[in-house]
Amino acid sequence: MSVVRAAARRGVIDALPLFVPAIPFGLVIGLAITNTGMNPFVGWSGSWLIFGGAAQLTLITLLGGGVAVAAAVGTALVVNARHLMYSAALAPTFQRQPRWFRWFGPYLLVDQLFALATIRLEDEPDSFRTYYLAAGALFWILWSVVVAVGLLLGPVVPEEWNLEFAIPILFIGLLVLGIEHWPELVAALVGAGVTYLAAGLPSRTGLLVGAFVGMIAGFVAERIRRE
Repeated sequence: MSVVRAAARRGVIDALPLFVPAIPFGLVIGLAITNTGMNPFVGWSGSWLIFGGAAQLTLITLLGGGVAVAAAVGTALVVNARHLMYSAALAPTFQRQPRWFRWFGPYLLVDQLFALATIRLEDEPDSFRTYYLAAGALFWILWSVVVAVGLLLGPVVPEEWNLEFAIPILFIGLLVLGIEHWPELVAALVGAGVTYLAAGLPSRTGLLVGAFVGMIAGFVAERIRRE
């Protein structure tokens, strides 16, 4: 098997487990689209136009609640502000890539793909590009399919299932990939727990609160570890 084919195969294999927690998330978005009365195709198109679950859910929820378009879009951009940090972390690796990839690659960049990409930064440019595109394409295809299924099945899912619990579970999975020391584990657990407890905050700010508290917990744990 060639190096390129091996990288593509590895990308698909690594991406599949990380997508599993996103399946209930897709159902939540399908349910949100149907609850707002939005045109199903318009709502589903956000899956591949926005290609960001948290931002898509925020936009759908706010627009369905009658919020002005500019305010809804602005809030969705704030939710996706973490991608600025992702871009900064991947910039040196992307600089070794062809121009077309530097333009197209960021479109596929979601949380799961960032988590995978960060452990492949030392790969050869061709290998990294193939791995990244294979994993990203899998996420893109499966996400579009799951949200479409959510549009059909979302309305019949009982509310007591609390599918939004999938969101913090998804981020726990992403954080585990980067855990090497116990302070990082503390940050992951505290961040995920706070995110779940704050899931009811408006405009999906619970995610930002969880990330902030998790970082503080990790910082304190790191200081204790070094003393």
